[in-house]
Amino acid sequence: MPSNPYSGLPTERFWRKVVTNVPPFAVDPRPRDTFAIGRETRVATGGSCFAQRVADALREAGFNYYVTETAPAGTSRQEADARQFGTFSARYGNLYYTRQFTQLFDRAFGTFVPELTAWRREDGRYVDPFRPTIEPAGFASEAEVAAARDEHLAQVRDLFKTLDVFVLTLGLTEGWRWRGDGAALPLAPGVAGGTFDPDLYTCVNAGAGEVLGDLQGFVDRLWSVNPEARLIFTVSPVPMIATYMDRHVMVSNSYSKSVLRVAAGELCDCGDPRLVYFPAYDIVTSNVNAGRYYNEDQRTITDAGVRHVMRSFLATFAQDRAGPAPARAVSDISAEFEGTAGVICDEEQIERSVA
Repeated sequence: MPSNPYSGLPTERFWRKVVTNVPPFAVDPRPRDTFAIGRETRVATGGSCFAQRVADALREAGFNYYVTETAPAGTSRQEADARQFGTFSARYGNLYYTRQFTQLFDRAFGTFVPELTAWRREDGRYVDPFRPTIEPAGFASEAEVAAARDEHLAQVRDLFKTLDVFVLTLGLTEGWRWRGDGAALPLAPGVAGGTFDPDLYTCVNAGAGEVLGDLQGFVDRLWSVNPEARLIFTVSPVPMIATYMDRHVMVSNSYSKSVLRVAAGELCDCGDPRLVYFPAYDIVTSNVNAGRYYNEDQRTITDAGVRHVMRSFLATFAQDRAGPAPARAVSDISAEFEGTAGVICDEEQIERSVA
C-alpha cells in the first residue's frame, strides 16, 4: 500500500523532478497519450496572431497544412501574402475571441446573417467588417464586399467539412460587437474601417463561462458536419496590444489569458479523445524561461520560443518527425529574432490608428 496518495506517481507530476535543474529549453510539459497526426492528415489553423507562427512551423515540419482558400492563378507570392492567402486555412483573418469562431461557422452555413455588411474607409473604399485587413486596397463597393464574402464563406464550409485536425489558438476575451444582433468583430470600428458610434457598437469582455460555452458550441457545430474532426486548443502567449477596460493593460492581459486557459482546460478535460489542450502558452510564459522567449518589446515571440513549442508539438503528435532537444540553449540572439516581421496581427492597427 502507498504511504500517501502521491507515492508512486509519474515523474512528470513533480516540479522538482521535471522543472528544477532542468535546462529551460528542455522543459517539456506536453500531454501524453494523444492522437497522432500522419503525413497526409489535413491540418488546419485559425485564431490569433500566434496561430500564424504555428502554421509556418507546421509547414516547415512537413505537415500537410490544409488551405481551402487559395490565391487566384497568376497571383505573385508577395501579393498573395499581402492579401492573406494561406495566412490561415481560409481567408478569415485573425479570430481573436471565441464568439468569432461560433459565428464564423454560423455565417458559413447560413444560420446567422449579420445586419452589418460593410465598413467604409476614409479613402472611400469598403472593407468586410469581419475581416477588414484581408484586402489592403479595399473594395470599390458594398456589392464587391458581399460577393467576396460569399466566395470566402463557401471555402470555409468546405474547410470545416473536410479538415482532419483543427489547431485553434485563443487570443483575447475583449472584443467588439454590433449591438443590433451581437455580431462579433475582430477590430473596433474606426481602426481599419467604419466609424465608431457607441449607440451601435459595444465592447465586451467575456468571462470563463461564456468562453467555455462558445468553445463547446463551436466543437458541437464542427462535429455536426465533420464528426471525425479532432481539435487542438492552444492559448496565445502574445500579450494583448491594448485594453478598452479602465485598468492597466497588464491586468487586462492577465485576466484574458487566465480565462482562456481555464476554459480550454475545462473543455479538453471532458475525456473526449478528439480534444487536446496543447501547452504552447505554458511553455512560452513559464517563469523558468525568465522572459527568454520574448523579443525586446516583451510581446512578440522569438524563434527560439516557437522552436521549443514545435519540438514539444512534434513529440506529442508526430513522434516520427520529432527531434531531440538541443544540447544547449540558443546563444545566437540574432537568430532568435528572425522571422517575426511577416506575422499579420490586426490588433496592431489599434496602435497605428491612435499614433
